Amino acid sequence: MKLFECQSCGQILFFENTVCEHCRHPIGYLPEQSLLTALDPAGERLWRPLEPSARQESVLYCSNHDYGVCNWLTEPDPNNGRPFCFACSFNRTIPSLDTAENLERWRKIEVAKHRLFYTLLRLKLPIRNRRQDPENGLVFDFLDDAPDGSSSVMTGHSNGVITLAIREADDASRERMRIEMGEYYRTLLGHFRHEIGHYYWNLLVRDAGKLDECRAVFGDDRADYQQALQVYYDSPAPPKWQESHVSVYATSHPWEDFAETWAHYLHIVSTLETACAFGVSVNPRLEGIGHASGRTLGDPYTEASFEDIMQAWLPLTYAVNSLNRSMGLADFYPFVLTAGVMHKLAFIHRLIRGSQSA
Repeated sequence: MKLFECQSCGQILFFENTVCEHCRHPIGYLPEQSLLTALDPAGERLWRPLEPSARQESVLYCSNHDYGVCNWLTEPDPNNGRPFCFACSFNRTIPSLDTAENLERWRKIEVAKHRLFYTLLRLKLPIRNRRQDPENGLVFDFLDDAPDGSSSVMTGHSNGVITLAIREADDASRERMRIEMGEYYRTLLGHFRHEIGHYYWNLLVRDAGKLDECRAVFGDDRADYQQALQVYYDSPAPPKWQESHVSVYATSHPWEDFAETWAHYLHIVSTLETACAFGVSVNPRLEGIGHASGRTLGDPYTEASFEDIMQAWLPLTYAVNSLNRSMGLADFYPFVLTAGVMHKLAFIHRLIRGSQSA
């Protein structure tokens, strides 16, 4: 994530800000330009960006701003007085707002989803909605379990439809699932980054003629998926799984291996951009850890080589994990990136950079 500042007073702003805490100017995000801007009134529901480089003279808040779940901006549409922003336009089903707790759940979900879309736009990845691609276009359903307990929603992906169980927005419920599933890491943002990996497997691998290349790295995706999952849940973790998989779940099927690796690539480039924005420099004085400076790394989304990204990432994780342990907290990044895992991450890097060139 970039660093943002208020164009009115210079106060630091965070991605989710809707108002500057210092000068009280309204704040909104221009997704096409990756800009967070202070706003002045410009008419009924219209705002004028104070950011000098903003391309729009007047903008509207997304319709979901009324619910306090979105701070993204969109251009006025004479045919649609209350349009949705780019990120919210992919929502098909939102939680029922009949209960107050669902509004808070939805807010947490949208925070994570908007950070996902920030990354997708920064990576210049293709995104097709349901109107552009009726069969495989991207769409989100945020669903709750049946009130009588007769059925539970499963988070997952199917032909562009990403379903998220809204109970994942409850910290206690998600932590309980994390422990029951034996996972090191379970967050809303992690779910989004994983499930979008399935979408991009369809788009950048299956539909782009790269199946053979992908199978050579991740294995044959034609293996029966349901049977593979059943074996995974019924069996102990494979021995030495960390030599070639970033998580135990990645061992279940090549599709899940791809999605887990994709999610970790997004973890890495997003966090490195934040480190660079703050001028974080990691220069440990131990052999074998490597050396990296957040001040000199090129843009991890579009410029830095894979080797430079890894050289920056590994010492950063050692440092932040150590800081967390100093505070008695769990590891910031509880994963091991072996040579086998980095080989797979390099494939994801090439796949994304190739889509940027295209």
